[in-house]
Amino acid sequence: MLPSTTWGNSRRRWVGPVVRRPVAWVAAIVLFVEAFGIALVNWFLGVVVDRQDMSLAGLDPAAMSVSSKVAGLVFGLYFALCGFVALRVALRDRAPAGLGRVLLISVAVVHGLLGAFTVGLVGWGAFAFMMVVLGLVVLILMAYDGREGAASDAEPVDGTPNGGVPGDGGAGGDGSNGGAPVGPAVPPTPSTS
Repeated sequence: MLPSTTWGNSRRRWVGPVVRRPVAWVAAIVLFVEAFGIALVNWFLGVVVDRQDMSLAGLDPAAMSVSSKVAGLVFGLYFALCGFVALRVALRDRAPAGLGRVLLISVAVVHGLLGAFTVGLVGWGAFAFMMVVLGLVVLILMAYDGREGAASDAEPVDGTPNGGVPGDGGAGGDGSNGGAPVGPAVPPTPSTS
């Protein structure tokens, strides 16, 4: 069971800093290895198709060979880019933002779909590997998301703790501050007009 902590009036579960960085490192390494493996397997398939002069439904064997090699390079670069995002998350210990977040979400979806396809085509071992990678990527996204939510919940809104009514000690109304940090009072800014 994951430890829980209270921020404001909400109770959230989070993964501590001891787990976040190693998971990001492992995910980055796995994605880099997977990028190399996908590129290598597709390149090998392209070479096999080219040397055996195979044809599928009348397609040109040279076109099939080139398309297999190009697909391997494209998917290899995609997984390597996702691995770079995970590596950057591990190095900076900050959540991915913008395009990096979109890439991690998309690679999680791709691994979910690949896992569904590999059960029937390859077997349960490949499915388990895809689900482990999916879990690592989702854990990166969730672990860093909870940490940033903690900072935004602790900030006062409208000059009162937890956005409550001034003078009531917080949003709880029971004299407690609702779990928000208590700091020095900030005097109002004088008007210039």
